[in-house]
Amino acid sequence: MNTRTLSYTPALAALGACLLLADAAHADGPLWSFGNVSVNYLDWSSGTEARTANNAAKSDFTYVEIEGGAGFSWGEFYGFFDFENPTHDQFDEGSGGQDNFRTAGKVTSHIYLGDTPFSVYAHLYDFRDYGFDSREQDQVLGLGYRTTFANGLWFKPFLGAARVQSDGYTGMNGYMAGWVAGYDFTAFDQNFSVTNWHEQTFSRDDDYLAQNYVGESAGSLGTNGALGLWWHPVDLITTGVQYRYSNNKLGAPNVYQNAVIYSVKLNFL
Repeated sequence: MNTRTLSYTPALAALGACLLLADAAHADGPLWSFGNVSVNYLDWSSGTEARTANNAAKSDFTYVEIEGGAGFSWGEFYGFFDFENPTHDQFDEGSGGQDNFRTAGKVTSHIYLGDTPFSVYAHLYDFRDYGFDSREQDQVLGLGYRTTFANGLWFKPFLGAARVQSDGYTGMNGYMAGWVAGYDFTAFDQNFSVTNWHEQTFSRDDDYLAQNYVGESAGSLGTNGALGLWWHPVDLITTGVQYRYSNNKLGAPNVYQNAVIYSVKLNFL
């Protein structure tokens, strides 16, 4: 494997945040916490591979993820760090770069506004493709909201101003709205849960849309998310399948992309 000499600072920051969340869960006595490491396989649909063949081409890949979160009386935090194609070189010759080693990390936080359900929401996502020396970091700051319904469904929407740092453009980049949601249930004497994360970007900058997409400028509205079904057979293990979807994102302009992700998690917290 080639030596990876590019800067890892944002990626390591995301990884460190995940580990600190797990450590804080023991040190500060949170109201809730979780932590896991998982192996995942993302299988793009044949239609997506065809639609992106000439603009940010997609191929299936494996990734290893470290994930954690913790909630306190004054706020809550979530983070993950992914190693995509972890056994591959920075530039994968056999695939022409489609199967490069890549990293992705994300940290989000809600800082509660007193006893209200509102919060100050912050969000940082960092993606690196080392073979193409490509990077994008999305930064969002705004307001969040938290609610749990009587049936146990929890829902946390947010809205914020967005800024981006990337190869082609650095500056303010419109707005992002979205949510995370989940619901736990029992069926056939087994524990299951459904989760959904969704992001809607809008009013994105024209220069960003022209310079950060392959082939042509993208539309100002972008969609990104996943809907997951999880099985919890024992406390230590979680398995799941997710439907991954996006439009006008992931480097492909004006193209809908979808995949299925298969996951096995080892819960260490």
